[in-house]
Amino acid sequence: MKETYKVKVDKLQDFSIAAEEINDLDIISIQTNEFHLLNDNKSVHASIVTSDFLIKRYTVKVNSTDYQVKIDTPLDSLIEEMGLSVGAQLQINELKAPMPGLVFELNVNKGDEVEEGQALLIIEAMKMENVLTSPRSGVIKKLAVEKGQTVAKNDLLIEFE
Repeated sequence: MKETYKVKVDKLQDFSIAAEEINDLDIISIQTNEFHLLNDNKSVHASIVTSDFLIKRYTVKVNSTDYQVKIDTPLDSLIEEMGLSVGAQLQINELKAPMPGLVFELNVNKGDEVEEGQALLIIEAMKMENVLTSPRSGVIKKLAVEKGQTVAKNDLLIEFE
């Protein structure tokens, strides 16, 4: 079976990319999260500005333009096709740190109403800013961290009512 990744850019353009095509890219890593690639014999500079590993969303800067990118793996696509996606039915009451890092920015306060997908906080890890978004709509019950605080993987960050 051919592995295909579905990529959505700025919620406007959809692409399907086969794993073999990814392997054939003419790309080199310059430094952490910075890349140089050739596309149609043109030089391109790309960097990963922010990433949210939980929902597979990234901000990618290509030359001087930022793009919002969502990547679905072959498994994500299969789950959606089978109607087994549980995102809307899942009631998540806690947001935990997906990785160790530093709380770089807090965008909400206790008592705030938030929507699913809203940016709640940013964790800086390995010189990269990772935007954590709300897994559901709701009200912030408790902020378990402060700006500038170091967190370990699976530390409680936010509780929802």
